[in-house]
Amino acid sequence: MPESVQGPRATPAAGRTAPTPRPVPGPRSAATPRPGHPGPGPARPAPPAQRPLPTSTRPAAPAAAQAPAPAERKQPENRSAAQLQLIPAPAGGALDAADEAVDLLLDSGRAPGEILVLTTGENHPWATHELSFGEAAYWAQHDAGDDVFFARTATVDRCASRPVVIVAANGDIDDSAARALSVARDRAGALLILCGDTQKINSALGASV
Repeated sequence: MPESVQGPRATPAAGRTAPTPRPVPGPRSAATPRPGHPGPGPARPAPPAQRPLPTSTRPAAPAAAQAPAPAERKQPENRSAAQLQLIPAPAGGALDAADEAVDLLLDSGRAPGEILVLTTGENHPWATHELSFGEAAYWAQHDAGDDVFFARTATVDRCASRPVVIVAANGDIDDSAARALSVARDRAGALLILCGDTQKINSALGASV
């Protein structure tokens, strides 16, 4: 199996401590499965059979039982918009900011499979490493949905929705990337985190964040 070599990380934004280089992330261990449910208890004895009442003394069935009311129409569920969070960073430090956001989310209890990370520029080192084994194996990990997945915004249409989507603006935000940001906002079920230049991101989204 080819060995992954991670290049030097870009200098983070001013005032931030440079993170310690980390190896290319591998699959994260799954959470300990919940213990099984206890087996059913002993069967309850059936109630004694009741003798039917004579026809003449049987009470009349309620009107509601004779003519059931039509089923109520289910109202469409209102899906609230995802919360938006901006982490200011230069293009060279956007990837570091995204990695730190992932670490904080995992430390707070988020499952790895709930997080999708997109980059507007070069691939995240994890994605570069996994793509070296072929796109089929790479996208199979996306479909499995049990680990953090890293992809480029250019492939956002192929990515499924996840509770948390993080976008690292580590490259120019052209028209294609601006459209991808809008799609990423739709992919985020609960939280959208944008790491990069504030003005460029605001301009791309066409709204203040």
